[in-house]
Amino acid sequence: MSVTITPLDSFRNDTPYPFCPGCGHGSILDTLNEALGVMELDPAEVVIVSDIGCAGLSDQYFKTSAFHGLHGRSITYATGIKLARPELTVVVIMGDGGTGIGGTHLINAARRNAGITVLVFNNLNFGMTGGQHSTTTPEGSVTSTTPGGNLEHPLDICATVGVNGAGYVHRGTSFDKDLAERMVDAIRHPGFALLDIWELCTAYFVPMNKLGRKGLDTTIERLGFEQGVLYERDVIEYSAAYQEAAADLGERRVPVTIPVELKSELESSLSIVVAGSAGAKVRSAARLVAEAGMRSGLWATLRGDYPVTVKTGHSVTSVILSPVEIPPVAIDVPDLLVLVSEDGLKKVGGMLAAMGPQQLVVTLPEFADVETEARLVVVDPKAWEGRIPKVQLSLVLLTVAAILTDLVPSDAVRAAAAGPFETANLNAIEAGIGLAG
Repeated sequence: MSVTITPLDSFRNDTPYPFCPGCGHGSILDTLNEALGVMELDPAEVVIVSDIGCAGLSDQYFKTSAFHGLHGRSITYATGIKLARPELTVVVIMGDGGTGIGGTHLINAARRNAGITVLVFNNLNFGMTGGQHSTTTPEGSVTSTTPGGNLEHPLDICATVGVNGAGYVHRGTSFDKDLAERMVDAIRHPGFALLDIWELCTAYFVPMNKLGRKGLDTTIERLGFEQGVLYERDVIEYSAAYQEAAADLGERRVPVTIPVELKSELESSLSIVVAGSAGAKVRSAARLVAEAGMRSGLWATLRGDYPVTVKTGHSVTSVILSPVEIPPVAIDVPDLLVLVSEDGLKKVGGMLAAMGPQQLVVTLPEFADVETEARLVVVDPKAWEGRIPKVQLSLVLLTVAAILTDLVPSDAVRAAAAGPFETANLNAIEAGIGLAG
């Protein structure tokens, strides 16, 4: 395709390129200018995204919007831009160095089929920083970091993105006569598109390897890589799929407002620690009592501590209830400690030792001899007429504590029990109220 570009069609500004003589960057950018002109796009609706390296200088030579960022991260920025403004045409310009540094971004953008076009200026080395080998440097090639010849097999960029779902993938060279056409096809493709454009770095790679125009084609062939359009598939573009999925969700859920229906007699802040085992609904019980406090006109903060295994080991949750707004702070010595299990005891032994007669501990018979100077209330679940599941012990003991301290009205605790586990929660709350009596 041969196209004549008039000044009105040109996306280029009048700033001269700074590239080395014979460098392929300039001709690729001229071809991009040609492709954008053919498509008759509005420059204000085009964004060129770049990162670091000689290719990273490219965005400043176009009369479009632009975004320049960190090495290897241009694809991430471009994906965010496309998601925020799906109507924009987003073109990424990056070197082979960037594809190696940002390899995970490259793979995941292809996997998502984000609607961006990536032009890889692949000159087979790090041309800006001294000609070091990159992930695409061919085996045996001499660079400043592989003076004896590169021992690594080069990354097949096209196969990498293709096997991970890219919609349009092409490999060629900066000398291809149909490169403008391929750019147009790539930009028009609705999903993720990538052109792996092999070119010459005349500053480093060419003199070290005596590589010329024909050498690019023979090197590609020697490596067993194919040229041309390698992948072209019709896959829904990610931002479009995202919008469809969002539409299927209907209207966004309105944030839950917790009504203040009752009144607590609490006059100053009170700190609570619930110490039990992970997976035993310690945090759920604490959250329920915190909500009961909010329904009673109190401010509440909640903080949980549990291991990464989530359902093994300890689970310790701290709650602070106060009649006035307070910042979330760590609790060194709680006013009220609810001890539910051996796992919890291992974590709060220091707290128990520091508590005094003015503080309260509510626990089970197996911890009746726990060493503490705090006032101790032992609750025996067997004294309740019904069966109390082990996972409900935290809520039972917390309810007992709330009743004994007049922390919140029992009706506030009942109201906070609403939800998918309402029946089980209400049974535990009634058991706690009964045991407290």
